[in-house]
Amino acid sequence: MPAAVIRVVVDPSGRLKDDDYRNGLHHLRSKGLDVVATPSISVDPHRHEIELIVDDDGRGPATDEYLAECLTAFGVKPALGVITYISRGTENDARGVLARFGVSGTVVRTIESDEEVFTVSLSQETRGQVAESRLHTALEAALNAEVRIISA
Repeated sequence: MPAAVIRVVVDPSGRLKDDDYRNGLHHLRSKGLDVVATPSISVDPHRHEIELIVDDDGRGPATDEYLAECLTAFGVKPALGVITYISRGTENDARGVLARFGVSGTVVRTIESDEEVFTVSLSQETRGQVAESRLHTALEAALNAEVRIISA
């Protein structure tokens, strides 16, 4: 399953004290969340930004739930930042890209001349739903491999 990186500015107002920031991080981690954060003393108080690493089933992460959890943890209203994705170069990553484009297909990974090649089979109807060049570019970026899109 692809992993999403949800960036959250936990204190856009800059009111959060260092101890509250550290306690909020502890609270999130105690809930089982994978949190990446800089030490509080090295950050501009207005930019206490964290990253939550979460599984994404292709429908997009439930950002409202994570923002609510941050509000509980830090006691100040957070702001959603940019969402990006971590790719491991797997078939599941390819399926995640397809899902974010609202399409599905089959993905097969092979090795040709010591290079990874992903062949993505889409139905003719599916191929008409999305610009193939955009899909191809997104797949190559996520997989860091050659991608071939064919008709099923």
